Amino acid sequence: MMSNQDALNQWSDVFMNTYGTPQLHLVKGGGATVTDADGKQYVDMLAGIAVNSLGHAHPALVSAVATQAGTLGHISNFFGSDSALHAATTLRERLGDKDAKVFFCNSGGEANEAAFKLTHLTGRTTVLAAENGFHGRTMGALSLTGQPGKREPFAPLVPGVEYYRYGDIDHVRELVEKHAGDVAAIFLEPIQGEVGVVPAPDGFLQDIRALCDEHGILMVVDEVQTGVGRTGDFFAFTQSGVQPDIVTMAKGLAGGMPIGAVIANAKTAALFTPGAHGTTFGGNPIACAAANAVLGIVDDAFCAAVKEKGEGLARAVDKLPGVDHVRGRGLMLGVVLSAPVAKDAVRVGLKHGVILNAPTDTVIRLTPPLTISDEELQRAVDAIEATLAECTEEAR
Repeated sequence: MMSNQDALNQWSDVFMNTYGTPQLHLVKGGGATVTDADGKQYVDMLAGIAVNSLGHAHPALVSAVATQAGTLGHISNFFGSDSALHAATTLRERLGDKDAKVFFCNSGGEANEAAFKLTHLTGRTTVLAAENGFHGRTMGALSLTGQPGKREPFAPLVPGVEYYRYGDIDHVRELVEKHAGDVAAIFLEPIQGEVGVVPAPDGFLQDIRALCDEHGILMVVDEVQTGVGRTGDFFAFTQSGVQPDIVTMAKGLAGGMPIGAVIANAKTAALFTPGAHGTTFGGNPIACAAANAVLGIVDDAFCAAVKEKGEGLARAVDKLPGVDHVRGRGLMLGVVLSAPVAKDAVRVGLKHGVILNAPTDTVIRLTPPLTISDEELQRAVDAIEATLAECTEEAR
């Protein structure tokens, strides 16, 4: 087995430089703990960017994938499978719409691409998306992403997208009126994850729903990062009491297997007809079997436990020196620091045995496995405290 350094020395020779050279070469995991090639263990407070909902090597997930792989693997969408049918049925039950329709793909970006295409079939040509929002890196999803630094190198992108100030319903209304009946959809995230875990203000989703109803606009909620119990509810939008026309999902849905999903109400879903969209690997039996394993565990009681864990973690971290405040819900938290040392904290955290993520210079994002134990949470808090103390000392 290679050491960390041996593996990382080969990295740049083999891979395109889209992520830079990794800081670690991981070889195994269990629960919320991972081990690198040198045998050092870390509490994983990132979980593959909110993907490993059941943690690493969860028995139910391992069994589901192994059993399905040994039974029926890939069959394409010319044929159906029990696992895909069951997963789709469960998702619309969780949505609370017995007439909703599901489309499976492979990622969040693909889910938002599909939703974007669906909105274009309304005959309207304008779509509104939030400033600082993130919906993916494929050309359509990137067009929806309200971060100029990510978009500009790939211009020109898909036309017709305008960006509103997140949380500013008056600005959204101005844009709707400006386009006088030509707005097809409004995209939004209940919590913006990639810019530091920024929740929508109270009442914003309700105001968007009302505006969409008034003008015949589709409300599209991106639950790629927030969905599947991450915030303490199965869908983050349910706390607002609204029902979107389209919901996009991915990340935690299959606990680490590649899957994405679009769920739309019957009227909206009917805009797609045979040949309008497709995917080779989407909805394959193995990914759907993994999703069924996750869906079988992430029930209301599980979500309530996530909420409780998140509240406890937020309270503990909020007390640490160097922390200004903590925002977010459930186990999707943004730790806002008193000084711009978040990037340093990612590096220093590895020394103290914790994997962290810094979406901005002043925010540490915490999205651990939803199954993280109390002991792992305490280890993480202790490691974060030591990390911030070292970063503060370095900054002096």
